[in-house]
Amino acid sequence: MHYENPLYMAEDAGAADLISGGRLQLGISRGSPEQVIDGWRHFGFAPAEGESEADMGRRHTERLLEVLTGEGFAAPSPRPMFPNPPGLLRVEPHSEGLRERIWWGSGSNATAIWAAKLGMNLQSSTLKDDESGKPFHVQQAEQIELYRQAWKEAGHEREPRVSVSRSIFALTDERDWQYLGRDRYSSDQVGNIDEKTRAIFGRSYAGAPDELAAKLAEDEAIATADTLLLTVPNQLGVDYNAHVIESILKYVAPQLGWR
Repeated sequence: MHYENPLYMAEDAGAADLISGGRLQLGISRGSPEQVIDGWRHFGFAPAEGESEADMGRRHTERLLEVLTGEGFAAPSPRPMFPNPPGLLRVEPHSEGLRERIWWGSGSNATAIWAAKLGMNLQSSTLKDDESGKPFHVQQAEQIELYRQAWKEAGHEREPRVSVSRSIFALTDERDWQYLGRDRYSSDQVGNIDEKTRAIFGRSYAGAPDELAAKLAEDEAIATADTLLLTVPNQLGVDYNAHVIESILKYVAPQLGWR
């Protein structure tokens, strides 16, 4: 979001949601570490005095959420090209209900709490700040608990949505073992994503279906989330990725009660 104009994004998101019949689930975040130096400046943005680029991304997000409510904020021209409705004008097109289908990609406990206060759903991926030294899935489960508590304290009327992401591979044929067999021995990894941030990367899961289901049953964050997103090796092509997803649905999900 440190690269995005909130009003342009609201226009595009509103159009996409209307075209899709209200099915858009929009995931946003403040943005990953930079590939270039101050890349957001090339898009015409700069942090305000005392602001970091992350602060700017969150400020853009708060503005996006404001305009997605559909409340008018812009004074109409006294000599418009086309007739206007009465009162202040809003961003168009507006899609009712989209505001409740915004997901914040959170990498820390603090931003998960911030997202809850603003009424965004939580999207927690395979990476977060290492804030306790505990295993990744335990830290992520604690992040989700903090988010839900902050949501409750904020007094929102609806129930929040929470998703976690995992790389999960059921090894069911020779190709699977050739491509992904080594992931059976995957483990969490800790490293620095920039000079200030120590992060923990969650392990991949791979194995025969019964073995895989047993491992996944011990993942505390999967157990507490309501939605699981599967990351897939897209460089291996559409057909193989369809096979990867089908194997999870056919051989693993039924053992864990997923639907």
